Amino acid sequence: METKLFQKLEQYYDEMVSIRRYLHQHPELSFKEFETAKYIENYYRELGVSVKGNVGGNGVVARIKGAKPGLTVALRADFDALPIQDEKDVPYKSTIPGVMHACGHDGHTATLLVLGKVLHELKDQLEGEYVLIHQHAEEFAPGGAISMIEDGCLEGVDVIFGTHLWSTEPLGTIQYRVGPIMAAADRFEITIQGQGGHGAQPHRTRDAIVTASQLVVHLQQIIARRVNPIESGVVTVASFVAENAFNVIADKAKLAGTVRTFSEDIRDQIEEEIETILKGVCLANKSEYVYDYYRGYPAVVNHETETQYLVNIANQIPEVLTVQETEPHMGGEDFAYYLQHVRGTFFFTGAKPDGVETAYPHHHPRFDFNEKAMLVAAKTLGSAAIHAHQEEKVEVSN
Repeated sequence: METKLFQKLEQYYDEMVSIRRYLHQHPELSFKEFETAKYIENYYRELGVSVKGNVGGNGVVARIKGAKPGLTVALRADFDALPIQDEKDVPYKSTIPGVMHACGHDGHTATLLVLGKVLHELKDQLEGEYVLIHQHAEEFAPGGAISMIEDGCLEGVDVIFGTHLWSTEPLGTIQYRVGPIMAAADRFEITIQGQGGHGAQPHRTRDAIVTASQLVVHLQQIIARRVNPIESGVVTVASFVAENAFNVIADKAKLAGTVRTFSEDIRDQIEEEIETILKGVCLANKSEYVYDYYRGYPAVVNHETETQYLVNIANQIPEVLTVQETEPHMGGEDFAYYLQHVRGTFFFTGAKPDGVETAYPHHHPRFDFNEKAMLVAAKTLGSAAIHAHQEEKVEVSN
């Protein structure tokens, strides 16, 4: 069966590339992916595959039943783009000003669509059921995973697998990790309210810039001195705005940033520590503040049995040259929500473009990836899906 799966994927590789390039030329932002969702739904309908649109918003879910009983295996791909101007000089460059697929979601979608086509063609020889989850809005919290789960996309699912094409890693590489592989991604906003005045009379003011500057420095102590060094965390102030004339002391300053963690306890601690420091700095400077902390995606935490199973599968894929454990990544992914409901694993598929020493990173205006990685991803996901029914390899439990 695996041989047939691989042969058909290779047969349809050109179609996979064509789909990816079409989607790359026609990107849509998170929660606005209306035409992309229609494209995905129509693709399955033309194949005769059972498909449902408008799942939790713009999500699309296709289901393929094998002829024999078995587990229900879900595979997930996201399909939203980013508000970035495409600066690549390629024939498939984005045609939408200020919007591009700068994270590989077009490749994820093309991979799963063609894999779905192959599974459909082989359904009379397959066991169980295959749930193909095409998720909208991964890039913008609250994301599409939560609403799709609430709308039933995981109904009956026993195990789930997902991958991310990773342009900074060589083609033929599969990276995995048991436990946390991607971080919780939170956002905070702080407004310091002081008392402005003339730049020549600072004693009559409460300088919001001075207060905010002290805050930025003190926030660095959270990771350095308040979090257990065995744990990991990031507190980044990414925006500092206090615009005034050159001779005016600011009465207001606005800060914004992100917090990244793997542990829920550390996540809670950092949220509290920020406000503790904020209170103290503002008290010392006789200023007021407004503090908003927005929880984004939780950490992506892979299950051990399913991850080891994926490693075994990946080692059998001819195009996979290296299977390696990766360090945890501080980037966020709402695949985390699926893993809170169903056992499974999320992994990276190396997709570094040919002929480059250093690839442009994800979310860069010149981002691109090696399209051959889609075939590696499709074979790995497909093989994991069709062999998941061997319960001695994947033990599904509640």
